[in-house]
Amino acid sequence: MADFGISAGQFVAVVWDKSSPVEALKGLGHGSVENMNQLLQSAHKESSFDIILSGLVPGSTTLHSAEILAEITQILQPGGCLFLKEPVETAVDNNSKVKTASKLCSALTLSGLVEVKELQREPLTPEEIQSVREHLGHESDSLLFVQITGKKQNFEVDSSSQLKFSITKKSSPSVKPAVDPAAAKLWTLSANDMEDDSMDLIDSDELLDPEDLKKPDPASLQAASCGEGKKRKACKNCTCGLATELEKEKSREQMSSQPKSACGNCYLGDAFRCASCPYLGMPAFKPGEKALLSNSNLHDA
Repeated sequence: MADFGISAGQFVAVVWDKSSPVEALKGLGHGSVENMNQLLQSAHKESSFDIILSGLVPGSTTLHSAEILAEITQILQPGGCLFLKEPVETAVDNNSKVKTASKLCSALTLSGLVEVKELQREPLTPEEIQSVREHLGHESDSLLFVQITGKKQNFEVDSSSQLKFSITKKSSPSVKPAVDPAAAKLWTLSANDMEDDSMDLIDSDELLDPEDLKKPDPASLQAASCGEGKKRKACKNCTCGLATELEKEKSREQMSSQPKSACGNCYLGDAFRCASCPYLGMPAFKPGEKALLSNSNLHDA
């Protein structure tokens, strides 16, 4: 245990799997021994261990999934260390479930560990190569064992800490520069100044000429294209009032085109209407209610 910097009083967990020989588990010494397959269902609280050793049992050929690495990061204390050993491929093979050393380091970083670094590499023994074939179903001539370490950050998720700011106190209060009273009076105007007889104020109406007070001719406000052509038509951004005037004329034409009742009984229904009533065949309506006629009714009438 001295090779991993373990000191007295620290909580250590050793993670093993079915590829680890039973004889090797007996000489692990003090610490919590956890089966990798049961780690996700374990009752360990967050930040339970100072150091976790995984895959370091002699003869172990285990692979660490993303879920296992996330669980290991969760039960590590802030600042705790993980020492991990795993067989890796030296040749890139995207279809292989055995990672390369760089992908394994990336997996540790994605799980939340920092200061991830590779410690050493060593070849597999013939027994370990046979164990990879049996437990992982992987056969390759480019396998190596890699040992990697990583640390958990020195804070917990959702934790808070008070920030301290170093603010230097001023030795003496700041002195505002002196302002010339005559210059300041040029840029200030208060209610008292309005009643001061010495202030010479100018009436804003005196600044207007008689020409400025004349009402402009609407024709002078029209745009160059507004109202041009045989038929009067307002331009798109009309501001001279022609668009409003044309709308009023259109509404007056629509009102004048509506038929007027000769007998005054049109709203009562067909029984009370005259033979030439334009509302024949239409249901009765309330007095004053608008009853619009379609073009076909107007032609029939």
